[in-house]
Amino acid sequence: MVAGAGLIGLATAFELRRRGVAVTLADPEPASGATYAAAGMLAPIAETQYGQEGLYPLMAASAVEYPAFIERVSAASGLPTGYRTEETLVVGVDSADAQSLQDLADHQRAAGMRVDTITAREARQLEPALAPHFAGAIRVPTDHQVDPRLLAASLIHALDAPVIDTLNGATDPGPVRWFHAKVERVLSTRGSEPRVSGVFLDGGETVQGEAVVLATGLNTGDAGQLPPNLSLRLRPVYGDVLRLRVPDSLLLPGEENVIARTVRGRVGGRPVYLVPRADRTLVLGATSREDGRDSVLAGGVHQLLRDVRTILPAVDDCDVLEMIARARPGTPDDLPYMGLCSMDGLVISTGHFRHGILLTPVASRLAAELATGELDPAVSHERDHEFLTSTDPARHSPAHPEM
Repeated sequence: MVAGAGLIGLATAFELRRRGVAVTLADPEPASGATYAAAGMLAPIAETQYGQEGLYPLMAASAVEYPAFIERVSAASGLPTGYRTEETLVVGVDSADAQSLQDLADHQRAAGMRVDTITAREARQLEPALAPHFAGAIRVPTDHQVDPRLLAASLIHALDAPVIDTLNGATDPGPVRWFHAKVERVLSTRGSEPRVSGVFLDGGETVQGEAVVLATGLNTGDAGQLPPNLSLRLRPVYGDVLRLRVPDSLLLPGEENVIARTVRGRVGGRPVYLVPRADRTLVLGATSREDGRDSVLAGGVHQLLRDVRTILPAVDDCDVLEMIARARPGTPDDLPYMGLCSMDGLVISTGHFRHGILLTPVASRLAAELATGELDPAVSHERDHEFLTSTDPARHSPAHPEM
């Protein structure tokens, strides 16, 4: 049983079926939350931040697993995923922005990451539509992108298709059983060592199951879902995202978009990004707020357009297709909650914050392995043990040793 059909929940169901498990998936609106708004940058390098060193190995490992994950999903569904391997450019508008990029690049290199310092002139040669004046640039060859909406649609289709890539001789368990409902309670057997027995849905149905994966984002930990000794300290972090369409007049013959690469930037110390899609759209974002407001803010839209046009003036002539805001589930230390808990058979997979799309391959594989005990022989499980130690769902609970 998987509760939650965002990208990680969908991918977890996909990985469970590879292990021969019959899967039930419950979500009132699949792929409508943070997955729907996400830009899909696969940026284990460009997304690094000071003080988040514990995340670096997890992000890097998931980026390595992405190509094989995409290949499996594409083979199963026959649908596009929007996975692209163009590099990422990061630009700094003024001298302080450029120095900030260089300082971070030094930190990234010290952590073993590859970043290439280039001149503004070289950046404009790579992307001629960039503004004529900015102070410096960084090239990140291994940071790529995926389209979360296309990938989610591909996974949904794959969950109803025959399993063509099984592990350890598993047989096809049949298509996923869907419930468009919310999990109200996790059910368990009574006794000194309770074990999961299924879930109770808000529509009144009881669904039996030997294991339950809670991948419901911010809703993970709602009343009745967690054991009484487990506390998940999740917080909503909102971001405003815009989608623009590039008109024909801005494109040269043979071009599919006004830029070919993901372009990230710092403008007066503020982060911003532009992600080009094959359908001639641009995704703009990078605002971050914790005000509890789930609407798009006028100030956020203004900031994005003001800062983006400093990097890419052509956005002034683009059509605005969509303005959207969604909350991402953050944790006190910005590491996700992934692992087993005191209720046998209950797996937690939430709190992935800004990295949910990037962490999907590792998070879904670990959840499937924890739920079944079926390990993937192609993966280093010593490394996985380190990941699960750092992402222990109980680490912020009152009775945990570190509290």
